[in-house]
Amino acid sequence: MKKLFAIVAMVAACSFAATTSVMAQEDEAAAPDSAAVEQADSAAADTAAVDAAAAEPAEAAVAEEESEGIHKALKTKFIEGGADFMSLVAIALVLGLAFCIERVIYLSLAQINTRKFCAELADLVAAGKVDEALEKAKATRGPVAQVSRKALECLNSKEQNDIATIERTINMEAEVQGSYLEENCSWITLFIAMAPSLGFLGTVIGMVMAFDQIQKAGDISPTVVAGGMKVALITTIFGIVVALILQIFYNFILSRVEVLTGNMEEAAQELLVMCVKSDKCQK
Repeated sequence: MKKLFAIVAMVAACSFAATTSVMAQEDEAAAPDSAAVEQADSAAADTAAVDAAAAEPAEAAVAEEESEGIHKALKTKFIEGGADFMSLVAIALVLGLAFCIERVIYLSLAQINTRKFCAELADLVAAGKVDEALEKAKATRGPVAQVSRKALECLNSKEQNDIATIERTINMEAEVQGSYLEENCSWITLFIAMAPSLGFLGTVIGMVMAFDQIQKAGDISPTVVAGGMKVALITTIFGIVVALILQIFYNFILSRVEVLTGNMEEAAQELLVMCVKSDKCQK
């Protein structure tokens, strides 16, 4: 019995040793394969990184070439349109944009919260602090504040504190401030009309040049007519584009003027109610 157990133990030990050696050989054989796979993956990643690094300068170069191409094309068309009339169209664009930017800045600075401002003035006037309300109106920018200042000056005086005089003063100051809002708008409309007119003038001159070339050549061929027609079309296109740009700014300016005019009308009504409720006002 003991010999049987000994034989079984020896057989089990030999089987375990054989299994361990086979597993070790398989691990050794698989190790080079995994190393090779890791090397291939790292090589592919390096290749992709190199390709991406090479693609970035290429894309930047393409974008730069496109921007330079647009700038060069505009400059070429400007020169082909003729320096005389194209320069006049460009001057109209620059001056028109200057007036537009000035109006946009002025109207943006003139915008305030009308309801909040009038509510604060009403609280001060109701509390009998007309002087503080007047100082607040003087320290605030915009047409609404200027109309309020005039109304409060009349209310704070002893000779002009009746409601009829206050209402007349508000209406007069509102008209003055309205004219300030529309200042320089006539120059913008002038350049809006001038730009396409210059373009059309260039068109007429280009047609005259085309007919002169036809007369000199004695033949109506596309080559002879193309030069004058090209000048005519380019000047017309640039003139219309300039007029469209200025017209967009002009419409925006008019919308801001309408908003400020509505704010002045709303403030005028609240000022009248405020003055009527004040003890300093002569009914």
